[in-house]
Amino acid sequence: MPRPDVNRFAELEVFVRVVEQAGFSAAARAAGVSASAVSKLVARLEARLGTRLVHRTTRRFQLTAEGQAFYERALTILADLEEAERAAGAGERPAGRVRVNSSASYLSHVLAPVLPAFLARYPGIDLDLVQTDQVVDLLSDRTDIAIRAGPMPSSGLMARRLGATRMTIVAAPAWIDRHGLPQTLADIEGLSRLGFSYARATSGWPLRKGDGEVTVLPSVGQVRINDGEGLRQLALAGIGPARLAAFTVRGDIAAGRLAPLLEALNPGDEEAFHAVFIGRSAGLPARARVLLDFLAEHGQVT
Repeated sequence: MPRPDVNRFAELEVFVRVVEQAGFSAAARAAGVSASAVSKLVARLEARLGTRLVHRTTRRFQLTAEGQAFYERALTILADLEEAERAAGAGERPAGRVRVNSSASYLSHVLAPVLPAFLARYPGIDLDLVQTDQVVDLLSDRTDIAIRAGPMPSSGLMARRLGATRMTIVAAPAWIDRHGLPQTLADIEGLSRLGFSYARATSGWPLRKGDGEVTVLPSVGQVRINDGEGLRQLALAGIGPARLAAFTVRGDIAAGRLAPLLEALNPGDEEAFHAVFIGRSAGLPARARVLLDFLAEHGQVT
């Protein structure tokens, strides 16, 4: 049993700061104390728990498996304390800043349209939106919720499904006027196509071929870009055809700005979307949990 004079919550706060700052010195600077004081506090914590939480080397900082599990539980405990204090002093109204990492496509076509309703419901919440298609490290980036497309790899992250959308190949009428309307695999294989400049789960375009399926690989001279919304803009400009999520181009197709290509060869595959976060949703601070619940209801892609 811990001594009565041990401030266990202070220990948790320091340990969490050490993890988030990826080192004792950085955590000490952020807390305004000496690095030796932080190191001794973590050492006392490890001695009381009877296990090593951190691998200490001169070149890198790394949690042990026990340290990672303890860190996740510490986040939950501190979040519960923060929520209890806020509930006591502010009538249980969630408040504070939530950092969200989202692709440009999801932000433009799904998140932005529903944000006014969310902010009206929770006026005490501030949002810090980071727009990128790249996968970020939630811990080092201090991200509360990240919106990710594609299959979820095995990891320590938790996820809330936000629906799935069909993939479709589209091109602008101006491009079709110049190159004609592709009808077969051979037609599309000989044309320059737009694509992404970073690795994705599917590197090419899957298309039907007889009773099976083939993948059309990127072409030589292809224009590439690092986000889906930019890819849509290139397609709208008539630079080339692109394979995009249906929810991002549905309005363009209806307005005649883009036209679907090779629909007879479309295998009908879908791309799933998830809101991912560290730890259990019950352990999230109230400010992040209400956004997660709101997205699950109003932020679905189709």
